Amino acid sequence: MKDEQECNSDDSCEYRFPHGCISKGYELVERTQNYAFEGEKIEWKVLVMDKNKIEEITDVVATIGSSQGEGNDVEVECVRLPQFDRLIDDCNARIGEEELDEFDPQTMSYYECTLTVETPESMFGEYWVTVEVDDATGLSATMDENEYWFFNPTIAVSVDGGVDFGIVRPGTISYSDSILVGNDADEGSGVLLDMFVSGTDFYDPDSTGSRCVITNRLKLGDNYVAPRDRKGNNDCDIGFGDTDDHLCYYSTLGAYSTQNDPRNDDEGYVGIVYGDTFSRDFYNDAEIIQSAVKAGPYYLGNILAPGAEMSVTFKLGLPEPCVGDFTDGDIYFWGEAI
Repeated sequence: MKDEQECNSDDSCEYRFPHGCISKGYELVERTQNYAFEGEKIEWKVLVMDKNKIEEITDVVATIGSSQGEGNDVEVECVRLPQFDRLIDDCNARIGEEELDEFDPQTMSYYECTLTVETPESMFGEYWVTVEVDDATGLSATMDENEYWFFNPTIAVSVDGGVDFGIVRPGTISYSDSILVGNDADEGSGVLLDMFVSGTDFYDPDSTGSRCVITNRLKLGDNYVAPRDRKGNNDCDIGFGDTDDHLCYYSTLGAYSTQNDPRNDDEGYVGIVYGDTFSRDFYNDAEIIQSAVKAGPYYLGNILAPGAEMSVTFKLGLPEPCVGDFTDGDIYFWGEAI
């Protein structure tokens, strides 16, 4: 129905029919797996036919259940589109082996079925989803295409290991043990996570006269997120002055790593942006791995499948002079379902 799709200035889309407009919202063209969350919509436009007469049709509904076919729980009634009076090529309309090539308003009608995913209390887990039709004689049928969906999967990010640099002399660079950052979403959900990292400055929790260069702060670095329409300068540039980068990281995921990240230094380490809450401005600045290969708007090397993990190693450049135990601060890992 591309010829009948229009886009408004707010990027939301509508399909226009003779009887009015039906708002569709944003189309998730990047959703490549079979999961959906509360408030998201799944939509079908179906051609219904009864060779007796179209008035014999009593119900057209979208159903969900644990098995394919008829008799599953009814979730939503479909809306008839009576003024829609031509066959859509994509419908591949047929009865058994009989291919239909002409629309007959006496025996055919289009219906639009829009299923909105409910709360996890009523929709959680895996379901077969289809459209079912009943007629006045008690007969029923479903469309051939049964879909399998995981509704409201749990999203979680796992972090295994700890960051420990041991005893570090001021004016030197040291490296931490590697940690694992993983996608801990529900098994079987297929949820893909786009991964991000951010952090804060660090302070001595004991307040015992600590000092790094000029003040009682170990600065994270000089990297900040830029507005979404621009990209910040987030190269790793380890130094020992007060405003230099002091903490960078190296990450690997299969064949991808920050060794080929455009933000890296000579060793493949990337700077960490400031942030203690997730922001849309993180895009293009805070991805853990910015690989050369992309999948749509996403860096392919930055996407974690369920159960997958990426390793992360940190590099610390400790300023000189610096005295204190700078453990009061945070590094955050974020995962966004795509």
